[in-house]
Amino acid sequence: MLTWILIGGLVIMAVGLVMIYNQLVRQRALVREAWSGITVQLRRRADLVPNLVATVEGYASHERAVLDQVTAHRADATAAKGVGATAAADAAFTGMIGKLVAVAEAYPDLKADANFRQLQDELSQIEEELSGARRYYNATVRDLNTSVQSFPNNLIAGPFGFKGEEPYADDIPKLQVAPTVSFGGAQG
Repeated sequence: MLTWILIGGLVIMAVGLVMIYNQLVRQRALVREAWSGITVQLRRRADLVPNLVATVEGYASHERAVLDQVTAHRADATAAKGVGATAAADAAFTGMIGKLVAVAEAYPDLKADANFRQLQDELSQIEEELSGARRYYNATVRDLNTSVQSFPNNLIAGPFGFKGEEPYADDIPKLQVAPTVSFGGAQG
C-alpha cells in the first residue's frame, strides 16, 4: 500500500514538473514571437522613411541636415541588436521622425501632396501597430518573468536554463513621445 502511495506521489510530481516545464517553454515562445512582432513593425517603419524623406526632400531641399540625421538614425535603428539597444535606437529614430514631421509642417504644398499624405497615414498606422507590439511583448515578458521567479516554477526554470527577459522600455524621457503625424487637420 505504501509503495503505491509513493509511486502515485512520484507520478503526480512528474506530471507537475512536465506541466511547469511546458508552461515555461510556451511563455518563452510567446516572448520570442512578440519580439518578432516588434522587429517587423520597426522594419516596416524603417522601410517607409526613405520614401518620406525623398518626398520631403523635394519640397525642402535646404533642410539637408535633418534629412541626413533621419537617414543616419534609420541605419542605427535597423542595425541594433538586443532589447535595450533596439529600444534606445527606436527612441532616437522616433525623435528624428518628429523632426522630419516638423520640417514638413513648414511647407503647405508638401502637406497637400497626395503621396506625402499617404506616407503620413502609413506612418501613423505603423506607429499604432508598433505601440501594440511593444505592449504585447512587455506583457509576455512580464508573464515569463513572473513564472520564472515564482515557486515552484523557479525550481525547474533554473536547472533547465529558463531566465527572465528584458522588457522593452524607452528610458530616454525626451524621446518617449511618439512623433506627431497629423498634418494641418488632415484625416486618414
